[in-house]
Amino acid sequence: MKDNLLPCNPGSNEEFRPILEGKTFRLEHIVSHGECSPPGFWYDQNEEEWVTLLRGEATLAYADGALQSLRPGDAVLIPAHRKHRVESVSSDAVWLALHFSR
Repeated sequence: MKDNLLPCNPGSNEEFRPILEGKTFRLEHIVSHGECSPPGFWYDQNEEEWVTLLRGEATLAYADGALQSLRPGDAVLIPAHRKHRVESVSSDAVWLALHFSR
């Protein structure tokens, strides 16, 4: 674990702010305060998700065992139903997430 990543703090203090929403998409601004996914929890979303980390650091984990480290400016496209979780995140992390259907 990197020095600026906090130990996992599953909780609900993340701030989600909708920016724009349409029939097939939702754009959100997310501020994390060290919150990661609760143990054993996996996102399994019906929509695709494109996410970019604007500030901070984070690690995403996938059900197939893959890990993906993110730093500011990194972006990832997570296909619908690819199980994933936030494994670790810094206390200053800011995300932009686009959920969409094709």
